[in-house]
Amino acid sequence: MALRPGRCYSKVKRPNTRVSKRKPRKSYVKGVPLPKIRSFEAGKPSPDYTSVFYLVTKGPVQIRHNALEAARVSLNKNLEKGLGVGMYFMKVLVYPFHVLRENPMATGAGADRYQTGMRLSFGKPISTAAQVKAGQRIIEVRTLKGREAAVKKALKIASSKIPVSCRIETKQL
Repeated sequence: MALRPGRCYSKVKRPNTRVSKRKPRKSYVKGVPLPKIRSFEAGKPSPDYTSVFYLVTKGPVQIRHNALEAARVSLNKNLEKGLGVGMYFMKVLVYPFHVLRENPMATGAGADRYQTGMRLSFGKPISTAAQVKAGQRIIEVRTLKGREAAVKKALKIASSKIPVSCRIETKQL
């Protein structure tokens, strides 16, 4: 089955969680798939870096785990190409905790025989996402002074993988 488009899950809503007072073990969502993003840090951590760059969202959004991984891979590749190996430190600051669910609908001949429609439509967990507020920092990059152009270019390319418009903040240490 193909992945649903990101617009289906981009709006930030309160999760519809099941709460059971008699049987608390029924309150947990079982079968949550692991996030695709594994490494949240890349590069060489060093206290000598003088410039810090942040990728900041302009609006509230849910970022799926595969979008975070795509942004991280793109950023890491472009930073290695532009700055060199070990000349930067990159960190993804958000984690995809929010569980995304889907109520799969059957189509085709005879689907009405075994389809329940919206009855018991809690949905099965299919993915995870990070719920991000407006103005929240997503990614941090540290490097030496004088390398601003390469870092800004790499962050601009990585921001195209995120489902909301982003801006780049700069800070000198």
